[in-house]
Amino acid sequence: MTGQLLVAMPQMRDARFSRTVIYVCAHTGDGAMGLVINRLVGSLTFPDLLEQLGIDGLVNAEHIRIRSGGPVETGRGFVLHSADYQEDATLQVGEHVGLTATIDILRDIAAGSGPKRSLLALGYAGWGPGQLDAEIQANAWLCVPADDDLIFDDQLTDKWERSIGKLGVDYKLLSSDAGRA
Repeated sequence: MTGQLLVAMPQMRDARFSRTVIYVCAHTGDGAMGLVINRLVGSLTFPDLLEQLGIDGLVNAEHIRIRSGGPVETGRGFVLHSADYQEDATLQVGEHVGLTATIDILRDIAAGSGPKRSLLALGYAGWGPGQLDAEIQANAWLCVPADDDLIFDDQLTDKWERSIGKLGVDYKLLSSDAGRA
């Protein structure tokens, strides 16, 4: 699942994940970790965050929106970004995407020398060994191939629908009832 999107099925009852799209950053026998990419953190702005961290912003950063990456470690920041940016602490998720969770990438973004495309998230979604696989088998999630636009664009209001649409499925036809045939 690494490098794929998880799209919550309509019957998802957990309010933390209802209608979410999650980019899976790691999926191994030890568990899985991903970032919700279609929800914003309340009113915290990137300039506010830079000020709290004591980082001088040299570029116009008002357009950078902070995502709510998930319910785990909500005070920890993660930057999902294009592979043109690399530092020692960067986890290469796929050919085109990296994940960096250092203050250096925030400094670089503020200075205008960061990655071409990025999204900043606070917190993450995490699963223990076998947990995500069990949730997928229980029809809680759809697995969808990721693409740069779905990952990085700021058009959040219909990202869930567009993600399901990549499968050639009309989300209105998905049942909100779970079950097995």
